[in-house]
Amino acid sequence: MADNVKFCPVCGAPAQTSAAGRPVPNSTADSTAGFDKSDVEQNKAMAILAYFGPLVLVPILAAKDSRFARYHANQGLLLCIAMIGWMIADSILTALLRAILWRGLALWGFYSLCSTVLNLVYIVFTILAVIGILNALNGKAKELPVIGKYKLLK
Repeated sequence: MADNVKFCPVCGAPAQTSAAGRPVPNSTADSTAGFDKSDVEQNKAMAILAYFGPLVLVPILAAKDSRFARYHANQGLLLCIAMIGWMIADSILTALLRAILWRGLALWGFYSLCSTVLNLVYIVFTILAVIGILNALNGKAKELPVIGKYKLLK
């Protein structure tokens, strides 16, 4: 961006200034400006597939040349890995609870409560997937909350 620009010419977000006084694009804005519009339009379906668990492999393998599809494939891969990690942690915690509480039938209600709370985390993964799908559908390249800042694919 030019030195005298107060707003991003692409998204209209206010520009922030760096320590040197140069404008810096607002970090809360999406990074769609760096993608070719024809690439975005042609690869929306691939980007959407990235958020359906193992189907993340489809855009990784089939859309190697699309920056937009690769961006969403990275986000979907992060989401898939995080969910697999949570599934492993959830099964370990559930097994530990069963091992500890297997004799006390009176404590079975406590086990059920803990199990329900652990399973509520899956709703978070569903919400993150919906956010990613909506971003891909709208042609935006926004990072997913919490996990989106990491890069696995280039």
